Amino acid sequence: MKFGVDYYPEHWPKERWAYDAKLMIETGIEVVRLAEFAWAKLEPEFGKFDFEWLDEAIEILSKEGIKVILGTPTPTPPVWIIEEHPDILPMDVNGTRLGFGGRHHDCQSNENYLNHIRRFVRIMAKHYSNNSHVVGWQIDNEFGNSHQKLCTCDSCKHAFHVWLEKKYTTIDKLNEAWGTVFWSQTYNRFDQIPAPLPTPNAHNPALLLDWKRFASDLIVEFQKIQIDIVREECPNHFITHNFMGFFDKTDYFDLAKDLDFVSHDQYPMHFREGSDLTPSPMRSAAALDLIRGMKQKPFWIMEQQSGPSGWEVIGATPRPGQLKLWTYQSIAHGADTVVYFRWRTCLFGTEEYWHGILPHSGEPSRRYDEVKKGIQDISPVMDEFKGHTSEAEAGILFSYDQEWAFQIQPHHPDLNYVKHIQGYYKAFHEANIPVNFLSEEEDFSKYKLLIAPLMFLMTPELEAKLEKYVADGGHLVLTMRTGVKDWNNAVAPKTLPGDISQVVGIKIYDYDCLREIKQDICWTKGESTDVEDISKWCDIITLDGAEALAVYRSEFYQGTPAITSNSYKGGVGYYVGTELGPNMMKQFVGYAVDKVDIRAIMATPVGVEAVRRRKGNTDYVFLLNHNGRTVELNIPSDWNVSLGREFVNGDKLNLPAYETALFTVKY
Repeated sequence: MKFGVDYYPEHWPKERWAYDAKLMIETGIEVVRLAEFAWAKLEPEFGKFDFEWLDEAIEILSKEGIKVILGTPTPTPPVWIIEEHPDILPMDVNGTRLGFGGRHHDCQSNENYLNHIRRFVRIMAKHYSNNSHVVGWQIDNEFGNSHQKLCTCDSCKHAFHVWLEKKYTTIDKLNEAWGTVFWSQTYNRFDQIPAPLPTPNAHNPALLLDWKRFASDLIVEFQKIQIDIVREECPNHFITHNFMGFFDKTDYFDLAKDLDFVSHDQYPMHFREGSDLTPSPMRSAAALDLIRGMKQKPFWIMEQQSGPSGWEVIGATPRPGQLKLWTYQSIAHGADTVVYFRWRTCLFGTEEYWHGILPHSGEPSRRYDEVKKGIQDISPVMDEFKGHTSEAEAGILFSYDQEWAFQIQPHHPDLNYVKHIQGYYKAFHEANIPVNFLSEEEDFSKYKLLIAPLMFLMTPELEAKLEKYVADGGHLVLTMRTGVKDWNNAVAPKTLPGDISQVVGIKIYDYDCLREIKQDICWTKGESTDVEDISKWCDIITLDGAEALAVYRSEFYQGTPAITSNSYKGGVGYYVGTELGPNMMKQFVGYAVDKVDIRAIMATPVGVEAVRRRKGNTDYVFLLNHNGRTVELNIPSDWNVSLGREFVNGDKLNLPAYETALFTVKY
């Protein structure tokens, strides 16, 4: 199954279903996702089940050879459940109970709701366990999507107390870890600890971080309750969930562990920068690479944008060619299956302007033709690299704990963990150097170069792992605010950057938050003397064995190091004491990759992305033109074209706007 679509037969007359199925198979659609919001249709009142309509839809699809993924419809509990148990409704950060409507109008710790889920999911799974047309399940839909501020009801508060007691075992240990002696916040019992409702000032940062961790674990457990039931009833079906890129409410590394593979919802128009109609290729690529990093293997796209999106306000219409381009970008970065959202644009409800492959009329038009042509072109070659990824030699550590800690205390109001990390990613992306995102649990030794930005929280175990990586020959990049706190979000009583100082060969005794202050740095290594503004923060670095690669150019720390390099045992430890601008980032990353002989796929004009999937001794290289104009590229003589042959003339590739060419390269 290479291509699919999200379909809602309950939204359309039955007489339409067979026509839709025929159109789908003509398009190249092989799988559909069904029913993830259909609880009220499947169980209109307690204990009264109606699977007949869904059975019929599945049968009609199967006659065309189309397989089915079922969603557990737990993001939309019916109104009769809410009437029976109004305490299921979530409570916002102000302590206000939210109302019925929308979706995810539920508290995921509420035992009444969990009992309904256990009951319904088991009945649904049992019903479809032997249906040969059903191949897999999606648990719920986009966990956390509607819980932007997390639920603070009594049920969640009690669950938080249980979570804390399991973590700390005694209240005295919690008080010590959190430093509750400050402002007389010492607790005698776990049940005294509040949910973080508004206070006259601010909550203890340790409490806030544990609350975020608890809320993430709650979603992971909520998913696992359903997974365990589905695995028991449907042992031959796969199980996945649709992630949302850099969404921050759930630790996706944890959420991914119980899944057979992860899926992702990719809406490139959401990655636009400024007023430009063209989405940022880097941001789209970063989201895809992050999702691939969740299990370090290929993934599914469960929702690929197929038209203009929007609820109350509508986004721009994808230009001709962009739907195909975005599909190929997803595949290039590791998607083995692409499922479009949605088949036909709905005529009612909140998402009636979240457009699908078919318009409101249901008649095939430009978007349908483009998707069909894109599928027909790429599908024949996808089996060649299925199951294989880029095999990157560079890695970027990504940590939800670090992100949450910076959300609580960003220091500079504009410091953003994800944007900071994407600054490093962008330098690799623009150079067409494959890079993987990974968690602290992964094996670092796979990578010649490891970027570990904003390692605000540190543990002795993580420090030891990073030290060993460098000692064994790895090249490590640490950045500003490394080693500031322990894992409980309390400041570590050490000279920065803590015990990892020996690896990078520096000490930091002072720092400067760049609020109303301008600062720039000069690259001093070698013949280059490039200068560029930097932003947000300056660690004032004292060399302790390292050498300076760049220095600050003003203020009382003028001439002191901003970027350093240190030889440590078998490897090298770099330290970047500020947030670099794009040109200095390019300079630094280029210097670091040269030191470990990491090669780019090829040089390309701005807006042209070169991405590979590697199988054995063969690279499958995608060249994706995100520009609204034709670009010319020189193609090496040993590259064989698999897709886009019509754009090749000798050693020249004239790639039209939003087009893609695919080459096979032996090495």
